[in-house]
Amino acid sequence: MGMQLARLVETSAALVATPARNAKIGLVAQLLTDAGPEDVALVAAYLSNVVPQRRLGVGWRSLSALPEPATERTLTVRDVDAAFEVLAAAAGAGSTSVRRTELAHLLSRATAPEQEYLRGLMLGGVRQGAQDGVMLAAIAKAAGVPLAAVQRAVMLAGYAAPVAEAALAGGTDALERIGLEVLRPLRPMLAGSAPEVIEAMTGDAERIIERKIDGIRLQAHKAGTEVRLFTRSLDEITDRLPEVVELVAALPADRIVLDGETVATRPDGRPEPFQVTGSRTASSADPDSLRSSTPLVTSFFDLLHLDGEDLLDHPLSERIARLDALVPEHARMTRIATDSPTEASAFFADQVAAGHEGVIVKDPSSPYAAGRRGSGWVKVKPRHTLDLVVLAVEWGSGRRRGTLSNIHLGARDSATGEFVMLGKTFKGMTDAMLAWQTERFQELETHRDSYTVYVRPEQVVEIAFDAIQKSSRYPGGMALRFARVLRYREDKSADQADTLDTVRAIRGW
Repeated sequence: MGMQLARLVETSAALVATPARNAKIGLVAQLLTDAGPEDVALVAAYLSNVVPQRRLGVGWRSLSALPEPATERTLTVRDVDAAFEVLAAAAGAGSTSVRRTELAHLLSRATAPEQEYLRGLMLGGVRQGAQDGVMLAAIAKAAGVPLAAVQRAVMLAGYAAPVAEAALAGGTDALERIGLEVLRPLRPMLAGSAPEVIEAMTGDAERIIERKIDGIRLQAHKAGTEVRLFTRSLDEITDRLPEVVELVAALPADRIVLDGETVATRPDGRPEPFQVTGSRTASSADPDSLRSSTPLVTSFFDLLHLDGEDLLDHPLSERIARLDALVPEHARMTRIATDSPTEASAFFADQVAAGHEGVIVKDPSSPYAAGRRGSGWVKVKPRHTLDLVVLAVEWGSGRRRGTLSNIHLGARDSATGEFVMLGKTFKGMTDAMLAWQTERFQELETHRDSYTVYVRPEQVVEIAFDAIQKSSRYPGGMALRFARVLRYREDKSADQADTLDTVRAIRGW
């Protein structure tokens, strides 16, 4: 029969209600153990908010009205997987009708809690507390294998589901057999953040200073005549980027895995805002038309596999040398190698002046740490700050349940005196800050709904952010990118907060 969906839904709810990490790990480990070899991969995927089929062709409109829920719990996770297969495979004439029928059939068999869970899963929005660290630790606990073995296997496999299946079926030996496979995406290496890293250079160790583009991370695989392209989140976008496929296909090697970035550019060569690149790579419109209207520049910066040889554990300096011998200069990321903080600072300033995000400082001896952040790569970006006013606050979930967490941020419109929302953030808040603001914002409350407390616009907060982007979501037409709290400004009143004109000036509008 297989594992009932209801058991997974109950565990998901228990995870949200459980703040302790070890307790979460225990809940997931028990569920994985009980799932057995037939269902463990599906259970691990669904608890990780991953649908194995990736694209189901189902959106908000399809799920806005749910059928009458079932009164008995009969659905299994394999029933869900079978329905998802039908949804994902539907194509061409009549596909809309097929999806509608299959979706109605699936949801009519689900109880009310199961319906809500499935809707969230299909839309990628289930809050269930089984984040990556919890899931990997739970796999190790359930299978009785070292956590390090699970972590490396997931980095190379990309997802937790096949690793859970291998670990429970074959233990450490099965995990060690998981390696890099050309045409299967692996998790990309990530950069840490340390703005002072250039100033800290002492002149006795050379570093690679590399342009940081505000584009789409791109992992390119080639095997013979087949090319596949994946994003940072491991979504495949091969059919949307024909010019990149042509570039990779022409490289003089049979089997390749490359890491890089692609960005839309203006006629003068400067990068477009991130949303332009995001829209281009996300669009399902005619790719040949898009390549004319929104040209892309692709820059590769790492080589992970070449003709049967994995290069992940080789030093970066060697990987770069082999990359340079393979990829033409116009398709390689701009970089310098230096031990001089002065030269590195000048290169950083040049990149920012040219419209790029900043630089990444790399250790030439570092291996490719797939899926991890570390000291081998460190990003340096100019930091912008604004003093904004809190307009509302949302109640937290998980570890932050019971506290006011996600703050709505507003800038002052000097023409009207009103505050215009520019986005939200819960990043950068300490436990002490959460406790303080929970009390503070209830003192300023004007009204509330089920999850938001609206407040008098009096409290000023200093916000750091990476960029300002156009947005149709907010009335000012702008939104802060990667906003995070630095501190609350008790020394400033709301009429001293930054204005919309200041925000526009930062962006250059």
